[in-house]
Amino acid sequence: MMYSETLSNYLKKLRTDRDLTLQALAEQSGISRASLSRIEKGEVSPTADTLGALATVYGLPISVLLSPLERDFEPLIRRGDQQLWLDDRNGFERRSVSPPSRSLKCELVEGALSPNQSIAYSAPAMPGQEHHLLLLSGALSITVEGNVYQLKTGDCVRYRLYGASQFETGRQAARYLIALAAGE
Repeated sequence: MMYSETLSNYLKKLRTDRDLTLQALAEQSGISRASLSRIEKGEVSPTADTLGALATVYGLPISVLLSPLERDFEPLIRRGDQQLWLDDRNGFERRSVSPPSRSLKCELVEGALSPNQSIAYSAPAMPGQEHHLLLLSGALSITVEGNVYQLKTGDCVRYRLYGASQFETGRQAARYLIALAAGE
């Protein structure tokens, strides 16, 4: 698993910079205090659901939560150098395809979700963020604020995210590209 002390320290710093106790963050995020403590100590890697909940509390995109793993901005990034984050519990893989930079307004992410998996986010990290999702292979059901989109290979859906969302696979795995752009 691609997880580091740098990330655990950064997540702790985000919390303490906002004068939040572990208990307060647990109450706001719906993540147990014990789980948050283990993440901040670097004992476990956060899941996709956990990162989504933390991003919502902090009002930051997930890429910013993972930004301590970035290097300085380069205009070209080779596949072998792209940041890869794995959530083994949910069978989810997230690769930051775009060269990393906190200053850019759009990022490209490749996602892969194993068969018979579901990842739900109760709220967006950044309300109004524009998403363009292209399904590269497999089949994927996306629910965006109650609207369900059944995607097959080659299908593309775009939306602005203000509420809950969910990604689900059936018997087939799904691999997709998603472009995330700054909100309105």
